[in-house]
Amino acid sequence: MGSTEDLDYPQIILQYSNGFLVSKIMFTACELGVFDLLLESGQPLSSDAIAARLGTSAIGMERLLDACVGLKLLAVELTQEGAFYRNTEISRTYLTKSSPKSQYHILMYYSNTVYLCWHYLTDAVREGRNQYERAFGVLSKDPFGAMYRSEEEMLKFLAGQNSVWGICGRDVLAAFDLSAFTRIYDLGGGGGALAREYVSLYPNCTVTIYDLPKVVQVAKERLVPPEEQRIAFHEGDFFKDSIPEAELYILSKILHDWDDEKCRQLLAKVHTACRPGGGVLLVESLLSEDRSGPVETQLYSMNMLVQTEGKERTAAEYRKLLEAVGFREVQVKRTGRLYDAVLGRK
Repeated sequence: MGSTEDLDYPQIILQYSNGFLVSKIMFTACELGVFDLLLESGQPLSSDAIAARLGTSAIGMERLLDACVGLKLLAVELTQEGAFYRNTEISRTYLTKSSPKSQYHILMYYSNTVYLCWHYLTDAVREGRNQYERAFGVLSKDPFGAMYRSEEEMLKFLAGQNSVWGICGRDVLAAFDLSAFTRIYDLGGGGGALAREYVSLYPNCTVTIYDLPKVVQVAKERLVPPEEQRIAFHEGDFFKDSIPEAELYILSKILHDWDDEKCRQLLAKVHTACRPGGGVLLVESLLSEDRSGPVETQLYSMNMLVQTEGKERTAAEYRKLLEAVGFREVQVKRTGRLYDAVLGRK
């Protein structure tokens, strides 16, 4: 890497300031159905044809498509009849709704919910609390009450989380050999995608999704196939209600929602319920010990500020939380992907 004199600081600042433009272009193309239309058509289409079929202005669609080409989300073919657009491998794999690895739902959640909370980031930094009240006019003392303020909003969130685990779940579940655990509780398991990855990877186990009653009902009715016999459900609030005995508890992206005191309360309940020799698997995005990165985790931590009561943590901080309530032999595995794994044993 070159010296600091080699860096074009004005260019870097401009690139950073344009970041929100990039994300909004991708969100808009997804929301309008550009990538799905091109997939369904089976052939490149002109901007006029795309605009007509999606009900947009011709000038607006042309500019959107050209921006997507610049972002490598679309490719363009210039012919005597004009420009024709098609999906790239990236958009076909991750931005079309029908793809097994589709990220459409999480992108729509970011576009329609997270984006609005981030509009008040300055207020969040000043006040040190989430911004649901300003963004949506709902009380913010209960973050998940605000997050699940309607069934539609809850379904968007759960479907978005499922799409994330569809591409990251196996990495964190294979970070350790978990085959010895046969009875697993997925606390806050939501839409069930991580549970489905678990029973696929470890076929001799059963996984119970423990979540709020309204979450469980949506998961059972709309997100987890009824033929999946190795996944069960338990309705409850794990802060208020008892936690049944199991060999392994999964807390995926749970502790980062809460402050240290609430994390200790929950982990203490888990330790009490856990069978001797059992354990707890934390799935989180880990900060480096000097907190200098990764930048994605730093951004997630800012998102925790505007949406929850929590933060992203270092491996040492999670180790301290686990050991404070009695877990031992804490191991950490960085996957090299968005989420990492921490395993504590009782």
